[in-house]
Amino acid sequence: MRKFDDFTFDIAVIGAGHAGVEAALAAARMGSRVVIFTTNPDTVAWAPCNPSIGGPAKGVVVREIDALGGEMAKATDATMLNIRMLNVSKGPAVRALRAQIDKYAYSAYMKRKLQETPNLFLRYGIVESIVVESGKVVGLITNVGVRYNVRAVIVAAGTFLRGKLFVGRNVIPGGRLGEMPASNLTRSIEQLGIKVGRFKTGTPARVLKKTVDFSVMERQDTAEEPLAFSYFNEPKILSKDYPCWLTHTNPRTHDIIRSNLDFSPLYGSVKLIEGIGPRYCPSIEDKVIKFADRNAHQVFVEPEGRESEEVYLNGLSTSLPYEVQLEMIHSVKGLENAVIVRPAYAVEYDYFPPDQLQPTLESKLVENLFFAGQVNGTSGYEEAAGQGLLAGINAVLKLRKEEPFVLDRSESYIAVLVDDLVTKGTDEPYRLLTSRAEYRLILRHDNAHLRLAHYGYKFGLIPKWFYEKVESLRKRIEKEMKRLEKVKLKPSDRVNEILVNLGLDPIRETVTMSNLLKRPGVVYSALKEFDPEPIDDPEVIEQVEINLRYGGYIERMEREINSLKQLEHIKIPPDIDYNSLPNLSFEAREKLSRIRPRTLGQAFRIPGIKPSDLLNLRIELERKHRTSPE
Repeated sequence: MRKFDDFTFDIAVIGAGHAGVEAALAAARMGSRVVIFTTNPDTVAWAPCNPSIGGPAKGVVVREIDALGGEMAKATDATMLNIRMLNVSKGPAVRALRAQIDKYAYSAYMKRKLQETPNLFLRYGIVESIVVESGKVVGLITNVGVRYNVRAVIVAAGTFLRGKLFVGRNVIPGGRLGEMPASNLTRSIEQLGIKVGRFKTGTPARVLKKTVDFSVMERQDTAEEPLAFSYFNEPKILSKDYPCWLTHTNPRTHDIIRSNLDFSPLYGSVKLIEGIGPRYCPSIEDKVIKFADRNAHQVFVEPEGRESEEVYLNGLSTSLPYEVQLEMIHSVKGLENAVIVRPAYAVEYDYFPPDQLQPTLESKLVENLFFAGQVNGTSGYEEAAGQGLLAGINAVLKLRKEEPFVLDRSESYIAVLVDDLVTKGTDEPYRLLTSRAEYRLILRHDNAHLRLAHYGYKFGLIPKWFYEKVESLRKRIEKEMKRLEKVKLKPSDRVNEILVNLGLDPIRETVTMSNLLKRPGVVYSALKEFDPEPIDDPEVIEQVEINLRYGGYIERMEREINSLKQLEHIKIPPDIDYNSLPNLSFEAREKLSRIRPRTLGQAFRIPGIKPSDLLNLRIELERKHRTSPE
């Protein structure tokens, strides 16, 4: 029987936020012995900002995490209070789910998952330093002086690295309100030669629900149709007990903000915050200054939990002093008598520029040292969780000496996120947007399981029955696509009546059902009565309709993907000396030497690399290949 050793593990995860939880669960489920450290075991997978999961692009990431075997979608389904499908009036490429969660129940769910997973140990501990020998991770030391012997480390410390909280000019050390920062780990990592930067984010005040006048706000209920994030769960309709509410700021709100800007730690004459804040989730001060012509900004009042009497003021993120926050909030319709339970604040923290990482999220400088989440310069729970899942998988594969797991941009939003980070870096908190994905028509909310389940099954993260279910669905879709190409509809009064009612021209000659379904606005249910073998499976119908209607666009994208994949297959030696290569521009040499792309395809995506640089690099690689010994 193996002697239990409390201080020896395969993998250590630093931080039990959304990135750390997914990393630890994936690694343990793949068979590694894992320890995960947190400054507070009672706030595992906490939602310190907006208590919601999903949204444009982000909702697709949650579905991808689920298809790969992660936990975020299941936790959301188990704890959601309100869920809606966004952009339903638009095309399938931009649709995504967004759910309000009970943040307390969500945290408890994830903590329970950590504690019941074999090989996984949740511990309190602030990691002070990472021990490296001969360029490889061998251990770490915590704030209570304990050394853990580990073979790999995943840093997922969120906003805790030298974290500072700002309420006006009051500065409080912390990773988030009420929780102490990790003050020494950054120094340990810097000593390894890894560069560090400083970012900032913020969160609004929480106010007492019974002091809010909801009667003057616009109510936003949960969806009428059954919905679920996880493919493993049956969609359901939620009760309407936890709506969200919409109100707005007004000119008086903006005047209060402008007249108190000098007290802002970001905009005041005494500038306390040096870190760069998120462009796509700005503070109310940012919005008032940058959009000076706007007389109003939206404020969503959202529930925090079933048992909580606090509500979240989405849209009023600020770092202004407490008394100014009171005045500002009381100027908003419906919040005139609101009582602040927790003040808004900004948080400034360390991050490590992600172009120092390989596409596996492993450091280029230190072997078996991985980074995931906000420490890579990202914002958002979903972006963090996706990185954590990839880091956990790749840490296990690295220890097994197996091929790394690197997704292509054409396969997932998670791949777009990671490729953007490691290839381009980021000089502001990175947020995943639909517009960042050039193949978004392929990377849809509705087909993540068809795209990615085979990977989850390969790594043992999803069960065989689910993988077989997905493959069966794929075959049924292909079968129906072929069958509908052979189903012919002749012109008739009934067929043409349906088409005219849909605003389309009637048919004059026999057409196939697949051709009719390619027309805008034509859905299978309208033509079902003419199908000799009607389809009843709604998931098959959805995929058939999308594939037929957008088939031309999808085929063009697939041709482009196949063309670019030829560049992805051309590997670049990791030790290549770019300065010795002729005919490369100075900028190309500098950027290629710093980022060290794995393939010609990745080099192609580096900003500033010209087509002539790419051509010269390809010629040199082919020459070296011809002259190298067999």
